[in-house]
Amino acid sequence: MNSKKVLTVVGVTAGAASAVLLAPVALTAAGFTSAGIAAGSLGASMMSSAAIANGGGVAAGSLVAVLQSAGAAGLTAGMTAAVGSVGGVFGGVTGWLIGRDKKPPKPPSSPPPDHKSESSSSDDDDDDDDGGLISWPPSTELQK
Repeated sequence: MNSKKVLTVVGVTAGAASAVLLAPVALTAAGFTSAGIAAGSLGASMMSSAAIANGGGVAAGSLVAVLQSAGAAGLTAGMTAAVGSVGGVFGGVTGWLIGRDKKPPKPPSSPPPDHKSESSSSDDDDDDDDGGLISWPPSTELQK
């Protein structure tokens, strides 16, 4: 197995495991605790916005309600699978990016010897209004 595949598998595993293990920590940090939503937290701000949008209450099944449920009772099996899957995808992409081949880009091909270069031209004899830029391949005017 090549290193790219190994790093991708390691990334998926590490991403899934760390996402599942860190989800409760992230919920608590956001203010979704087992005792309720912490005052002055991101969760409190989200709850306030949801309540204002719904005329004074937080709708069942809304994002705030799901996060509070997870913060209070822990992740359900379905939530654990979803969090692990998302973490696995991010970890896998990270492992793949780290393990990909880093080949230097090919240098551009050099222009033919009869091509007009920047050093041999001046702004005075520049007929076209391209700001002195030379495009490659040369235009049909230069090929005449």
